[in-house]
Amino acid sequence: MRVNPVDSLPATQAEPIVFGHRMIEPVVQRKLTVIFSADVVGYSALMERDEAGTLERLKANRKAIFDPRVVAHGGRTVKLMGDGALVEFGSVVSAVDCASEIQEATEADGAASDADRICYRIGITLGEVIVEGEDIYGDGVNMAARLQMLAPPGGVAVSRSVRDQLVGKVAVDFEDLGEHTVKNIERPVQVFAMRTTPRKTAREAAEPRQRVSICVLPFANMSGDPEQEYFSDGITEDIITDLSKVSALWVAARNTAFTFKGRHVDAPHLARELKVSHLLEGSVRKAGGRVRITAQLIDGATGGHVWAERYDRDLSDIFALQDEISQAIVGALKLKLLPEEKKAIEQRGTTNLEAYNLYLMARQYSLTGNLGAARRNEAIIRLCRRATEIDPHYARPWALMAVAQMALRFHLGREGDDGFAAAERALSLDPSLPEAHGAKARALMQKGRMDEALAEVETALRLDPGSYEANSAAGRWHYLTRRFDDAIRYYEKAAALDETEYMASGLLVSCYKATGDDEGRRRAAKRSLARTEKIVAIEPDNGSAMSYAVGALAALGESERAQEWAARALLLDPDNLNLRYNFACALVVDLRAFDAALDMLEPAFEKLRIEAVNWTKTDPDLDLIRDHPRYKAMIAAAEARLARSEPADKAG
Repeated sequence: MRVNPVDSLPATQAEPIVFGHRMIEPVVQRKLTVIFSADVVGYSALMERDEAGTLERLKANRKAIFDPRVVAHGGRTVKLMGDGALVEFGSVVSAVDCASEIQEATEADGAASDADRICYRIGITLGEVIVEGEDIYGDGVNMAARLQMLAPPGGVAVSRSVRDQLVGKVAVDFEDLGEHTVKNIERPVQVFAMRTTPRKTAREAAEPRQRVSICVLPFANMSGDPEQEYFSDGITEDIITDLSKVSALWVAARNTAFTFKGRHVDAPHLARELKVSHLLEGSVRKAGGRVRITAQLIDGATGGHVWAERYDRDLSDIFALQDEISQAIVGALKLKLLPEEKKAIEQRGTTNLEAYNLYLMARQYSLTGNLGAARRNEAIIRLCRRATEIDPHYARPWALMAVAQMALRFHLGREGDDGFAAAERALSLDPSLPEAHGAKARALMQKGRMDEALAEVETALRLDPGSYEANSAAGRWHYLTRRFDDAIRYYEKAAALDETEYMASGLLVSCYKATGDDEGRRRAAKRSLARTEKIVAIEPDNGSAMSYAVGALAALGESERAQEWAARALLLDPDNLNLRYNFACALVVDLRAFDAALDMLEPAFEKLRIEAVNWTKTDPDLDLIRDHPRYKAMIAAAEARLARSEPADKAG
């Protein structure tokens, strides 16, 4: 089905949208319902190991176990999201009984080895939702998604409202997991879990341990203030970075570790899933001028504690304390710390606590914010600029500021710094910083200086081959130079390194299209859609995520859903140039609606900076309209405008 051209776009957020010759009026219908969110544990790792087999096992599970039990208990499957499912029930008892049966039947299923077995996490809440056609969204859906993330593998997590409804009605014991914050919900949510005991096999018990390895789980924020989350996350990241400098130790990547943030985990099960010998967990409490850090090193085979310690210090001692913790862990693992490794761990980049604190806040914004939103990038720049004013020799905020400056120009057409000077400053302070080389590479690409950019990409990969930023930059370079097979290799690695990212996944849809790999494109589109749907369920106004979702839907032939998502996104985030551009690409590649695509691009071309204009010249998604007179006129007008305002950039 082909989407009709876009006749007009919303002038304000209060006006209805005309999309495809039909009016989409804002309709708000609410209801109270039981929301059930399910997700497959370790799905990305399963797909990476055996994609075809994993898809077959998931389909078989849904056909034989999941779907029949949902129907038997009166549930309605609202939508499937890759490995996830959103279901609603009219009864709390029905939802919990259904979840218990699904988990028990899935655990008992002997169709696969334990390593390849499908295993769900399920979250259930009773709450209000907004109804839009057959879809539901709102706080209730957000809460169910959060509860699902907190559930143990093979288990079920529920809200207090569900637990209270079950008293005296079902024979289930619940474990209190404490209060947790949920995005856009003002008060903390009390979470309860009912768990199944993971099975141990003779093969797992006999499996020899190889190299000492560890996953550092995100430290819990015990400060009583959700705004302090950035600090506990920063402590976790620094410990990961420190331990990664020990040559005798393999450390799970930050992006892998943070997929378990806020979850109650079963240590032996998780260690088997990640194939690590040890886990580190802990908590951080920051109050006034004091900080308390607790840490426990856990044996992955037995779940027993190898080492545990509590540290109470002045906040001004935080850098020495991090060194002490990292070295204590190395000692507990009975590893030898080489002199150069000890020296590397003790190099913090700054000794100023305020500058460090500001950088951690900026880092948190960069990881959780809407990529195309001005407020996200402006906040990063303000925080990093203040950090560099306090300590001009602190390289990391210079590198992060460079990326945010580039994003403002590329996604929003803003004037101002292009990020090049900040990236150069970061490298002059610390030439061994991979993210600084990645930032400079991107700045050079946006100026069209591709040979110099490649040298920076290669350096970033050499310094940290497992870095998401380095692999993403490498994918970008190969995409812009139309070396799509190589772009696929780097983007696939970037997507595998971070199960929450959607940009590399989305660009893979275009890469596979350019190489003529229809099956690869469909697979990439499904992954991109699954990831973006999860993000939008929690952050409904994330225009960048919605734009990639529209591209994925179009690639999968779901044009009606694509147009509905596009209409909603344009209403919520009409000034996001990245959003408009991605919609235009979908209209060109999958819907062949060339005039509609040009209508979508025209207002964007009036604001695009030289970086984005250079991107459009090589993007394969626009190849079909490259000779169109309107497209040529837009390029010419944009270049003329930029020649007047940015002669140096245009010269490259």
